[in-house]
Amino acid sequence: MAVTTKIADLTGPGYTDRFGIGGTDLGILATAPDGRLVAVFGDTFDRAGVGGPGWRSPVVLFADPDDVRGGLRWTGSGGDTADYACRLVSKPATNWFRLHRRVTTILPADVITVGDTMYLHVMANKGLGNVLWSEIVTSRDNGVTWQRTGCDWPGDHHDGLFQQLTWCDGGDGYVYAYTTGFQRRDGLLLHRVRADRITDRDAWEPWGFAGERWDWGNPPTLTLPGAFGELNLRRVPGPDGREHLLLTVFDAGNYRIDTLLLDRPNADLHRAPRTTVLTGCGWDDEDHATGRVAQLYGGYVVPGSTLDDLHLVVSQWNTTTNWPYRAMQFRTDVTELLRTE
Repeated sequence: MAVTTKIADLTGPGYTDRFGIGGTDLGILATAPDGRLVAVFGDTFDRAGVGGPGWRSPVVLFADPDDVRGGLRWTGSGGDTADYACRLVSKPATNWFRLHRRVTTILPADVITVGDTMYLHVMANKGLGNVLWSEIVTSRDNGVTWQRTGCDWPGDHHDGLFQQLTWCDGGDGYVYAYTTGFQRRDGLLLHRVRADRITDRDAWEPWGFAGERWDWGNPPTLTLPGAFGELNLRRVPGPDGREHLLLTVFDAGNYRIDTLLLDRPNADLHRAPRTTVLTGCGWDDEDHATGRVAQLYGGYVVPGSTLDDLHLVVSQWNTTTNWPYRAMQFRTDVTELLRTE
C-alpha cells in the first residue's frame, strides 16, 4: 500500500465561496488547449452541503498549472464571464423534452483534450445511479462553454456498462476508454475510438474475447470483474523519464481507491501491478494524514503529477449529515508499481 497524505481541501467555505460553490464533488481534471487546468465538478450547491439553493451540474473551475503541489488554486469558473460557476450542460433539444422532464441531474464522468477541442462524457440521471443516457459534449473555448454533439448512448448500452467512463489518448491515433455502470457494482469494459472520430458512435470498438482470442470489434468482455465506481485513466511520467499509463479506480467493493500500472491500454488487468492509495473508514476512524478517509470516492490525477509525486482529487460525502460534501487533494508515491512490473 502506498503512503498517502492530504495536501488541502479544495472546495467549500473559504475555498470556493466567490464562485457560488458551497458543496460540490468530483473535480475531474484535464489541461485545456491554452494550458489552464480545467476541473469539472458534479452536483453543486450555493451552501456547504447537499441541498438548498443554487443547484447545478456540471460546473467548471480553472486553476494555474504552475502551482498545484500545495493545493490547486482556483482562478476562474466556466459558463460566462462572471465568477459564479454556471451549469455547463443545458436541457436537451426540444425532441428530448419529455425525457428531459425526468432528468434530475447530469453528472460528468471524464474530460479529455484532443487538439483544440475538449470532450466531456456526461450521464443523465433520473435519481442518483439511474442513468437514462450518456453523451459527449465539447468545448472549443478552453472549457468556458460546452455544446452538445448529438453523440449519445442509451443507459442500457452494453448492459449498462457504458455509463461511467474514463479515457486517455493512446498516442497511436486512438483514444482508449474504460467503462462500467454508475451503480458501483460492476466490472470494467474497454473500448477504443479514432481520435478524430470521438463523436461518431459507429467508430467506437469494444475489446472482447471470442473465437478463443481477444480482439477489437469482438463483443465486449469484462477486463476486470469487481464493483467499481469512478475511474481515471492518465499518462504519468516516472523517475525513469518515461510516461506510464495509470488506471485509478474507486473500488467500492473493497472500499478503497487503487491505482494500476498498465503496460498498454489493453493490458491484462488481472496481472497489472496494483496498489491501494486511499482506504475507506468510518467517521470516527479518519486520519487524512495517513490516507484514511470516510465515505471517499473519485480519485482523479492532477496534471503535472509524477509517479513519485502523484496528486489526486478525492471526494467525500457524509450522507447522514450532508457535510462534508467536498473535494480534497491528496499526494502519494506509487513508484513501487515499477518494481512489480
